[in-house]
Amino acid sequence: MCLRKGFANGARWRMFSTQVDLDESCAMNAFSDLSMKTDEVLRVELEEFRREHGDLDAAIRALQERPTADQLTLQRLKKKKLWLRDMIARIEDRLYPDIIA
Repeated sequence: MCLRKGFANGARWRMFSTQVDLDESCAMNAFSDLSMKTDEVLRVELEEFRREHGDLDAAIRALQERPTADQLTLQRLKKKKLWLRDMIARIEDRLYPDIIA
């Protein structure tokens, strides 16, 4: 089971190196696990990933507004946001395949 970082009420985003390492290891398994999941599970994950993607967007914007923003933290948040975007696209492709009429 992967640990996910949280963003509560737009207040603060905390990133710990152990969480980042765990999330990156989970990322490697997520792509291969996609074919083994049911559509219902994928829909739940899709909503969770969309919510987390929005939370990351808000966190990134909040950090960028600070004059003393930590660039390494920003870079990690952006990387995680891109990973989420890719996962969202993969799940959507699996759930809603393009049908050529």
